[in-house]
Amino acid sequence: MTNHSAATPLRTPPAIIAGIIAVSAAASAFICWLVYFHTPTDVAGTQLRSLPLVNAVLNACSTVALLTGYRFIKARNVAAHRTAMFTAFFFSSIFLVSYLVNFALHGETKFNRLSAWWPFYWKLLASHIVLSVFALPMILITFFLSLTGRFPAHRRLARYTYPIWLYVSITGVIVYWMQSAIH
Repeated sequence: MTNHSAATPLRTPPAIIAGIIAVSAAASAFICWLVYFHTPTDVAGTQLRSLPLVNAVLNACSTVALLTGYRFIKARNVAAHRTAMFTAFFFSSIFLVSYLVNFALHGETKFNRLSAWWPFYWKLLASHIVLSVFALPMILITFFLSLTGRFPAHRRLARYTYPIWLYVSITGVIVYWMQSAIH
């Protein structure tokens, strides 16, 4: 057993980071398959039609928890920050499950390409999708660093993870709103 002093920072095992990235890549590949290749099981939309609204609410709850967590860490209230971030992680995790169920059942929501909002919508959606792919491993690694006491590394990565996660959460709500308003 190694005794780590405050002067000796804990090193992050590369295998764990590689594993998190591999799991994240597999999850992203599964979502890609689900969105673009899987045939929806309820094309008529008769089952769980409220899932897109549930997803938007979960994203909004994650956003509130993220903003609250940021406020707490700025006030140096680490315990409250941790609780808020676990809350954001909880809502984002439930969102991911609900999102997958929605896509498995209903497939992709089509947006009217003739709408005046189309140029803004597709750019927003594209940035949301690309950043969500990067957010997943970043969130998991940031949590790993915190949970294992690697706080300097946690803080360094959280500076990038937080704004990306916040952007993905907020744009998820905006994408839902645009789809429901135009659709």
